Amino acid sequence: MSIQSIRGMNDILPTQTPVWQSVENTLRSVLESYGYQEIRMPLLEATELFSRSIGEVTDIVEKEMFTFIDRNGDSLTLRPEGTASCVRAGIEHGLLYNQIQRLWYGGPMFRHEKPQQGRYRQFHQMGAETYGLAGPDIDVEMIAMTARLWRQLGLTDLQLQINSLGSTAARAAYRDQLVNYFSSHYNELDEDSQRRLQTNPLRILDSKNPNMQSLIDNAPLLLDHLDDESQTHFATLKTWLDELGIPYQVNPRLVRGLDYYNRTVFEWVTQQLGAQGTVCAGGRYDSLVEQIGGRPTPAMGFAIGLERLVLLLLHHQLQIPDKTPHAYLIMAGPGTLQQGLRLAESLRDALPHLRLLTHCGGGNFKSQFKRADKSGALVALVLGEEEMAQHQVTLKYLRQEHPQLRVGLAEVVDYLKPLLQLSNE
Repeated sequence: MSIQSIRGMNDILPTQTPVWQSVENTLRSVLESYGYQEIRMPLLEATELFSRSIGEVTDIVEKEMFTFIDRNGDSLTLRPEGTASCVRAGIEHGLLYNQIQRLWYGGPMFRHEKPQQGRYRQFHQMGAETYGLAGPDIDVEMIAMTARLWRQLGLTDLQLQINSLGSTAARAAYRDQLVNYFSSHYNELDEDSQRRLQTNPLRILDSKNPNMQSLIDNAPLLLDHLDDESQTHFATLKTWLDELGIPYQVNPRLVRGLDYYNRTVFEWVTQQLGAQGTVCAGGRYDSLVEQIGGRPTPAMGFAIGLERLVLLLLHHQLQIPDKTPHAYLIMAGPGTLQQGLRLAESLRDALPHLRLLTHCGGGNFKSQFKRADKSGALVALVLGEEEMAQHQVTLKYLRQEHPQLRVGLAEVVDYLKPLLQLSNE
């Protein structure tokens, strides 16, 4: 019996990686253009980091984390999200207190969820976090940055939803009202919501059970119970988004699944991916740094689900970058391999962006030409005994109606340059 990948943990094949690379490069370019610096955190963290930050009664901590006891008896967890790890790293290395930081990261996260399109047990995110800025200006800048990402990627159908969760005190008071409301309708709650009622009642608002939507629609609104400072913060956020021309919808039921959020929360959603329509989500978490053990530090961040973003790009049939070889070097005859390898390295030196596939494994001209054609290369470079004796290479165009020609070794670069430009158009 062959060994296969673990359920919900998928291989990304060479035919798929070009679109991933294009997405990652675009995200990296935009993040860096706003002054964000990359930070890389480990995949494994102490379990306590996530139980303290995400919340012990959240679905992630209760049901979804990959947690185990190591040989030293320590409880370790594969990171289910990046924010807590980023905060831990910032505290540990003295990056946060009395400082302003703009950081970004990327890589795999792990949650034991039911695998379906756009939701996997190993999934990939790119995220950005800011520290030391308490005002709505950084909230607006981060949302504007995500809007720019979609424009750069050519996506036009993502909708921005925003909400405010208020201060910790306002949220606690609202929680009590929510518990009273849902308690009076206890028999109308599904089993999951009954379980959440005393531990995490805000998550009931996020229920996808259609039988509960009327009950949820009539629940008290958090926006009606915001403290004055949070109301001003949210009003300013909306005004500045209007001034930047960024459309949004206020979604009073948007609560996010992690306990550490306060004030601004937002999501970019699409109708093109079914139930897994959230492509990017984030918000403020002004108490998290202190909660994990640091000094009080205001903070704001977001994460983008790369699997969903790639699915969305493929749904729109946006052009996938071409990664096929520009040229395939064929070598046949005594001594041609040694000279051919030298030629290949000199061409790569002269043309750093050249994708040159050098034939390895032997074979006659016919078999090598078949492999050259199968590779998708634009041109075959042929080095036989006759070419080697005359310090030349034969160029055979494989995708264009051009006559075959023989050129000197010093001239090959000039013939390959137009191919690089052609493949970039």
